[in-house]
Parts: sequence; structure tokens; C-alpha cells
Amino acid sequence: MVLASGKGSFFHSSAWARVLTDSYGYKPAYFSFIDGKGLKALAPFMEVNSPITGNRGVCLPFTDYCEPIIEDGCSMGDFISRIIGFGKESGWRYFEIRSVASLAPWPAPSASYYDHVLDISRDEKAILSSFRASTRANIKRAEKEGVNVSMGSSMDYVRRFYELNCMTRKTHGLPPQPFRFFENIQKYILSRGHGIVALADFGGIAVAGDIFFNCGDEVIYKYGASDRKYQRYGANNLVMWEAIKYYASRGGKRFCLGRTDPEHNGLLQFKRGWRGQERAINYYRYDLRRDSCSSLSSKIRGFHNKVFSNMPVSILKLSGSLLYKHMG
Repeated sequence: MVLASGKGSFFHSSAWARVLTDSYGYKPAYFSFIDGKGLKALAPFMEVNSPITGNRGVCLPFTDYCEPIIEDGCSMGDFISRIIGFGKESGWRYFEIRSVASLAPWPAPSASYYDHVLDISRDEKAILSSFRASTRANIKRAEKEGVNVSMGSSMDYVRRFYELNCMTRKTHGLPPQPFRFFENIQKYILSRGHGIVALADFGGIAVAGDIFFNCGDEVIYKYGASDRKYQRYGANNLVMWEAIKYYASRGGKRFCLGRTDPEHNGLLQFKRGWRGQERAINYYRYDLRRDSCSSLSSKIRGFHNKVFSNMPVSILKLSGSLLYKHMG
């Protein structure tokens, strides 16, 4: 029914739901309205019960966007009212919806982020020529330097990506996601043909990697990591370009580069270099105690980053395993 609506994304899928529930123990709370003609409305939530960060409903944790599906003739206001009622009965402090579209009941989002969407339905030459000159130059540099990109979905690819991811998270002063999370991505998503890992090797060493999810003709760049010692070789650009070519040759049309925090200038400039359509991802947080929307800071830097950046990788891994389920 979700696929038939034409309004769903990968994040509405049961595969993503299983990753979240098996990795973090979240309880699904999927709100739907179905009549004799099919699906009229759907809002997938996960119930996050944490003694540290409180109880809430999130649509969906660790997800760039997952806007409610609302068909013509169904009132968004009435649908949201049902969610409010359920949330209060369940003891939620708030609920949060992450949407590309504006939500009619509320005049302004609690926070906004960026997303970039590339049209990859064109031929390869047209796609490449649309990129910023510096992006094309980095792709050529990587090819000239002998960077090789391979793609796969096995646990070996996931393990190699995970080690790069731990390095990247340490650089940013953040703990890495638990390895079990990536194991479940491989189990429920990659092994079933709904995504790939792309790795760049230089001299037999994995120096950059990305994880992509796909649903229908839409592709989502979900995770990226790299070894900063090799940044000058342009491997990050080549990994992305090879993935774009891979999906374009298989009928892909929309290539989403995922959420970017407004303060993350380096990542924002990298994504803008691919010349996709820039759009806002709006987060709406509804405070159930005050019956009103509340603000949500998009600030990504703080004292905690200094603490995590000075931790050994082994301690960072342990921290991620303990903390991530409370952060959804």
C-alpha cells in the first residue's frame, strides 16, 4: 500500500523498522488510516523509552526524513490529533516528525536542515558536466592517483566501512554507532538488495566508503566515512561518483544526499558541489505537556566533542554501544 501511494520512501519500509527495533529495542507505533479503497494516511513512529533522555515518539529515529503519507480527503489536523492522544496516554514527553514538506497544523518547524537531490535519470556525460568544476577535478585526481572503488553488500564490506566510520566519528568528536546496528543493516537491507557499500582503496588500504539505500527509483546516501590522511587524493568524490553511475545504470532517477546540519560547512560545501536541488528538511517537535510546538537546536558542536575526540577508539565504541539507544 505504501508503494502504491507513490509517496513513500525507503524509511517507510519494514527493513528499516527491523534495523531500528533489533539494534536499539525501540517499539514501533505506526499510525494508519485505511478504508475500503486502501491507505489514506500513515505516520511511522518508534517509541523511545529512555531513563536518561525521556520517553517520546519519533518519526523516525536516526532517519533523515520520514514524512507522513496523507492522501486527498484525509485531514492532517485530525490525524495529528490522534497521535497527540496516543502520545499522552503513553506518557510521551513529546513527539517529533521529520518531513520534507511543511506540516499544515504548524506554522513553522522546530528546526531545519538541508538535503540535496540529484537527477540521475540523464546520461552519464550530462550528469558529470553538471557538477561543480572542483568536484569534477577531484574525481579526475582520484582516478589519476590510482584510487579504486568497489561495491558490495557482504559483512566484509560492512566491517571495513565500520572501521573507517570509527575513525571519522572520532575526528568529529562523536562515538560511532554500535557495530550491531551495521550488522542489522547488512542483514535486513544490504543482503536483500536494498543497498550497497562502496569502498575506495588506495594501495590496498580502504581510505573512504559510503553506504547507500535504495527503494524503487530513489537512492539515499546514508553514511559516509574516510581516512583524513588520504583526503588529498579525492577518494570521497570518486566513491560518490561511482555510486551515482552504478544506480543511474540500473534505472535510478533521484539520488538524495541526505540530511546536512546548517553548521556543518565542510559537508555542506561537499554536497553542493554535486549541484543537486537544495531543499529543506523540517523537524517538528510537539511538546505534549504544553500542547505546543517547541524549538529544537540544530547545534552540532559542544564540549562533548572535545571529550569524545580525545578518547581511544575502543572506548568510543563502548560509548556508542551504551549511548545510542538513548539518542534516537
